[in-house]
Amino acid sequence: MSTPGPAVTSPAGRPGALPRPRWTVTLPLMLGSGTLVAVQSQINGTLARQLGTGLRAGALAALISFGSGLVLLTVLALLHRPTRRGVDGLRTALARRQLPRWMVLGGLGGAFFVASQSLSAPVLGVTFFILCVVAGQAVMALVVDHHGWGPSGVTALSRPRVAGAVLAVVAVGVSGAGLLTSVPVTALLLLVAALPLLAGAVSSVQQGVNGRLTAHVGSWVTTWNNFFIGTLGLAAFFGVALLRPGHLAGLPSTPWLYLGGICGIGFIWASTVTVPVHGVLVVGVFNVAGQVLAAAVIGAVVGGRLGPTTVVAVVLSLAGAGVVGLAARRRQPA
Repeated sequence: MSTPGPAVTSPAGRPGALPRPRWTVTLPLMLGSGTLVAVQSQINGTLARQLGTGLRAGALAALISFGSGLVLLTVLALLHRPTRRGVDGLRTALARRQLPRWMVLGGLGGAFFVASQSLSAPVLGVTFFILCVVAGQAVMALVVDHHGWGPSGVTALSRPRVAGAVLAVVAVGVSGAGLLTSVPVTALLLLVAALPLLAGAVSSVQQGVNGRLTAHVGSWVTTWNNFFIGTLGLAAFFGVALLRPGHLAGLPSTPWLYLGGICGIGFIWASTVTVPVHGVLVVGVFNVAGQVLAAAVIGAVVGGRLGPTTVVAVVLSLAGAGVVGLAARRRQPA
């Protein structure tokens, strides 16, 4: 017997049960949000390099990405009355202690992710960084779903779920096998690698927290809150980064370098819609498949062909998504 969806409060403040979207809608959302993560990483990485050097350049790039997303979402809230009412309702609920304060802290997970990227990606390389993130994300997603910390309830560990998580990690490892073998393993490397591992774990917790908040205030209000809290966290991080060596060269004039916030909005909104339906693990594995597919397409466009390791990585990532997806389909109606 399937369990009913969570009772929610709409942005306008009226309680009611929201219908669960069908797989034909959520599957492209999950894959597409993974693609947005890959594109956002390219945008923010390029923006950081053009902004200057040192930790402050990476911190400013992350702050611009989150800050621009917050500006766009605030404009949406001002123009869209239900969203504006939802934001007002969230503030009122927090003031009256009708919602626990931890439920609005999901944005700190995104802030921590980009902060760890600035600190560890230059040392580890992008491929090793992503591998560590996916590993931490997959393991913690199993834990979050198993204990019912997310909005979809308790989902016990099973062989298909573990296998899907492992395939996701292996797919990322295969996609960058050539680069990974060229990275010398040192004590410093292993120490720095703990940051993206933790960032991936925090990302899974963030999705669970955002999913719970969505059940109360809706997806757009949750997305706005995520960017608001994340921007505050990154502003503090940027202040600390200014105390470290480095310099800022000024804002670049290339328009597409400022599209990272839009990608982030799409990713966060899609996760708030899909996590309550499928759970953190399924969404995470499908996101990985979307990232691997996006990397393959980018490589084919830039390099003109797909290498055998890329093809294997795509197959493994889709296999992982298929395994956890089929297991989830058996637990709920289509």
